[in-house]
Amino acid sequence: MTFEIGIVLALLAIAVLCFSFEWVAAEIVALGLMLAFVISGVLSPEQAFAGFASDTVMMILGLLLMTTVLSRTGLMEVVSRQLLRATGQSPTRFLWLMMISVGFLSAFVSNTATTAFFIPVVLAVARRMKTPGAMFLLPLAFASILASSVSLIATSTNLVVSGLMQNLGMPAMDMFELAPVGLPILLLGIVYIGLIGLRLLPKRHYTSVEDELKEGKYLGELVLTEGSSFAGKTLVDSRLGEDYDLNVLRIVRNKDQNLRPRGNVTLRDGDVLLVEGPHDALLRIKDMHAVQLKADAKLSALSEADPDTKIVEALLLPKSTLIGRSLKDARFRDRFGVIALGLQHKGRAVRKMSQVNLAVGDVLLLQGPPGELATLQDMGAFRMIGEPETKSMPALRAGLMAACFIIALLIGIFKIAPLPVAVLGGAFAMLASGLVSPEVIYREVEWKAVILIACMLSVGAAMQASGADQLIGQWINHLASGLSPRWLIAGIFLLTVALSQPMSNQAAAALVLPIAVAAAVQMDLNPRALAMTVAVAASCSFLTPLEPACLMVYGPGGYRFRDFFLVGLPLSLGILVITLVLIPVFWPL
Repeated sequence: MTFEIGIVLALLAIAVLCFSFEWVAAEIVALGLMLAFVISGVLSPEQAFAGFASDTVMMILGLLLMTTVLSRTGLMEVVSRQLLRATGQSPTRFLWLMMISVGFLSAFVSNTATTAFFIPVVLAVARRMKTPGAMFLLPLAFASILASSVSLIATSTNLVVSGLMQNLGMPAMDMFELAPVGLPILLLGIVYIGLIGLRLLPKRHYTSVEDELKEGKYLGELVLTEGSSFAGKTLVDSRLGEDYDLNVLRIVRNKDQNLRPRGNVTLRDGDVLLVEGPHDALLRIKDMHAVQLKADAKLSALSEADPDTKIVEALLLPKSTLIGRSLKDARFRDRFGVIALGLQHKGRAVRKMSQVNLAVGDVLLLQGPPGELATLQDMGAFRMIGEPETKSMPALRAGLMAACFIIALLIGIFKIAPLPVAVLGGAFAMLASGLVSPEVIYREVEWKAVILIACMLSVGAAMQASGADQLIGQWINHLASGLSPRWLIAGIFLLTVALSQPMSNQAAAALVLPIAVAAAVQMDLNPRALAMTVAVAASCSFLTPLEPACLMVYGPGGYRFRDFFLVGLPLSLGILVITLVLIPVFWPL
């Protein structure tokens, strides 16, 4: 083992630990890894930074722009309406049609976007049918992930594998090259979930944040009497939230003046504060600070008294800037003019919600003007489970955007132009048309994915330049000596699945693919077959709720960590069997 190989393997081991324990964000780990290759002398700056100018990254950028525009056209609203008409009041029929629809859409739009859209639809249908939301939400997430191997653009992981294949001297992946394996995985996976997977889940009922708020907290009116210690202080300085776990929803002054409870509002004698919090806190503050406590108010009275205010549940999305921050640190009320009444964090209601760091899939009960709630949704921070609905484009504009998307894909599929050129051309046509706001689209694009993928492409270059891929390939060749090639496929599949659970799918594929190809070459096997195995396995994210699509249903469905393992393990083993059978058929070893 040379010094350079030792450096590369040590850096990769550190990166895997950082990915697994999430000490820093994945894209920052990837950026640091790329820079470490340069500083250590393993790669030149030109070699390390080549990923940012690669066809793969340009294609991902074009697809992200196009799918972001497409998600704002209202196309999915049309799909959901047709779905509801077709299912009537049958939960079973809705389950099957929902999974089929989600699987089809996720073959062309990211599974995260598809899942985010369908969650409110699914919960609304579940409540109308008086059926637990857990019956539909996990199948929704799994169906979206199952479609990952149907087309090249179904997931960015396929694009990473395709780009690395080119770097390793193989032709890029065709648009539907994976479909002979991906379609059986999608169809058999849906059948498994509908007939077997759901039976493995414990029976649970989805409880809305509003219901939990009503059960666990109280609303009351605090009147600041003369001499109250709160008079003359701003709302922030009163520390009602920090010291008493009370949330101020409204301030009434002089009986007819309603003030929005911003942090810089100065309280006065005679002010009436509508607050929400634990019953014991309301009694305690009454005795200590010269305030009068009126009879409990009702949650519904808040919106009824103010017709310009609505109360909705909101799902936190992966692209939100609030992830990893608490409501207090984000100055949520002051920044957005919206009040958080309750919070479900990782499927459970929390009391001191202002101090909890928010995560993907958290559900907040929000109260505020419809316009500001809609702004939150338009920013891509939340998906509203209740009102207001996202504004969609007029039908003509939506049709033009959909046409741009389809034409761009057809140009790439029939090789009239290279696929990166086709999708960037489609993105250019959408943005240059003036029918959508480029600023809005840029704000919603998942730039973290672009940085992560561009940086992780340097891993393959570092392993090649140092010879680490050849060394590991020799180890695998020695271990697999005398065994059937299918054992190598199984080993590569299991290694990729294991790495993709704690770290991103793209990072796992970037780590394993050079090793798999080197092992195939040394064993005189078809390296393309191993590359396709990595692509399929990297999207097999069913064992934990760490995949973004699974994280989003984790809280609303009231699931537990082990639920994903119980349903996902048989599914993953089934996909392994399909891979072992079909990969050698379509890519002979």
